[in-house]
Amino acid sequence: RRGMTKRSPFRYFKTSPEIIRLAVMMYVLFPLSLRNVEDLLHERGIDISHETVRFWWNRFGPLFAAEIRKKRVSQMRAYSNWQWHLDEVFVKINGEMHYLWRAVDHEGEVLESFVTKRRDRNAALKFLRKTMKRHGRPHIFVTDMLRSYGAALKVIGNVDKQKTDRWLNNRAENSHQPFRRRERAMLRFRRMRTLQKFVPVHGSVHNHFNQERHLYSRSNFKLNRAAALAEWRGLCAA
Repeated sequence: RRGMTKRSPFRYFKTSPEIIRLAVMMYVLFPLSLRNVEDLLHERGIDISHETVRFWWNRFGPLFAAEIRKKRVSQMRAYSNWQWHLDEVFVKINGEMHYLWRAVDHEGEVLESFVTKRRDRNAALKFLRKTMKRHGRPHIFVTDMLRSYGAALKVIGNVDKQKTDRWLNNRAENSHQPFRRRERAMLRFRRMRTLQKFVPVHGSVHNHFNQERHLYSRSNFKLNRAAALAEWRGLCAA
């Protein structure tokens, strides 16, 4: 009986879960620094240090992202496998080049983010296997001209499903923009482990609050936004 009871992750914290969720949301979702979040919370009468914000996002960010991802994967698996867009970008960490791989579906939902030191066949293969383990196999892989994709897809037996074209992969390339804005606010990353920890959290939170307002009327957008915020406030509730 004791093992069946869900224990609250907030049980050892004096601060209310509402404030912790708000701080994590502000830091991860918006291009704000730790001190920006501290100042904005101070304006609301909440007196905390920027190091507290850092501790909260490190502690609760992955928990919130995992709960969001669990719900969305179960809902999306039936229809998100039609077409995947795969892309990689350069990320500099302490002067050393790394590569951030990203997979998005045909609607722009970020499926997976993965950081490697190289962008060869082995890195692409590891990225693809990790993504397919969680989301299944798509019908079409849309990629750029990087040969590593073709080599990796040949290993898993899906090379006939690959599509490459000059403008066909804009969906994946545009998905990097929110991360780039966040990266500039954080003055880049200093460790690969921090980057690998942050990008899945950022992707899940961005998916949760991305309401695609250009597709809806103002009234429907407000309803969707309110529903997303209400769901966020219930994350990790006991």
